[in-house]
Amino acid sequence: MRQCFHEFTLTTSGRGLYEFTRDLMAWVRDHGFQEGLLTLHVRHTSASLLIQENADPEVQRDLERFFARLVPDGDRLFRHTCEGDDDMPAHVRTALTAVNLSLPVSGGRMALGTWQGVYLWEHRTHPHTRRVAAHFIGE
Repeated sequence: MRQCFHEFTLTTSGRGLYEFTRDLMAWVRDHGFQEGLLTLHVRHTSASLLIQENADPEVQRDLERFFARLVPDGDRLFRHTCEGDDDMPAHVRTALTAVNLSLPVSGGRMALGTWQGVYLWEHRTHPHTRRVAAHFIGE
């Protein structure tokens, strides 16, 4: 049994979904991981992780439209606005999604479905640099 840790750095240009499946696949391949579990954790309170369809970009736009309706920027309900109108909505979006993902690795590949990709979901409207911690345990 072996363990390995890595931190991915992703630069965003503002709110949206940023696929980094290829980076993860390359890391798994380059380290020769065969069987085990890959755990991901985004180290921020205004971004999240998700596995989502990567074939039709309209899926990502639909998710953004849905969350814009569900948690609109500038909602007068929110008092925490010290970093702007998108500050508290970004925290709510993160609370409603996930900051951790677990991905099985089998046969040297992440066990993703045909149309699945791994995304960082930036919830702030301005560019950010995000860190995603990756931990593999297995063989």
